[in-house]
Formats: sequence, structure tokens, C-alpha cells
Amino acid sequence: MLPRAHRLRRSAEFSHVVHVGARAASASVVLHAWARDDRDPVRVGFVVGRTVGNAVHRNTVKRQLRHLMSERLTLVPPHSSVVVRANPTAAVAGFERLRDDLDSCLLTLPRRLARR
Repeated sequence: MLPRAHRLRRSAEFSHVVHVGARAASASVVLHAWARDDRDPVRVGFVVGRTVGNAVHRNTVKRQLRHLMSERLTLVPPHSSVVVRANPTAAVAGFERLRDDLDSCLLTLPRRLARR
């Protein structure tokens, strides 16, 4: 579980990160990240739309991604906000595949943020 201080909660924050931030994609997830100017901790939000599947599949994918990101907060550049968006293939991807896709996106994210 992500601590409250590490969660994106407002719709405006999600929209801002998706529209302004850097993007890293893989088969099952897309990460949008934005380096903030403040000194707040890393904040993460999740978007799992209806294209992923029914409510059971969406909640399963969201729980898996939340668990994976809670272990990987140190890989995210400090003082940034990240939106993790699940693609439809995330519903059929196993936990290991989600982990590998998330790790590959997190490795490319600092370079993409540096370009902005």
C-alpha cells in the first residue's frame, strides 16, 4: 500500500502530469512523469480504464501496480509526480510481466525527464 503522502488524489494533478509530463511506454503500462519544483515526496496515481476489463480485472491490475510501485518509489526521480496508466493487455499479463514492463519504463523515465 502506498502511504498517503505518496498518492496523487486530485483530478487536476492527474491531468497536469499526463499533459505536461514525460512519457515512457511498454506493452502493458504507460508512465507519465513530471518533475515538480516543490520538496514534497514522490506522488503516484493510477489509471485503469474500462478497456482493461470488468471491475474485477481492473481492481486486480490496480492492486498489482500499487504493490509494485510501493516497492519502487526509490527508482522514481525525487520530487516528481507519476501517473501509471494500464493498457488493455495488463489484464492478461501476469504479475511478472507487469513487473518487467514497469521496471523498463522506470529505467527510461529519468532520461525522458531530463530532456524536458
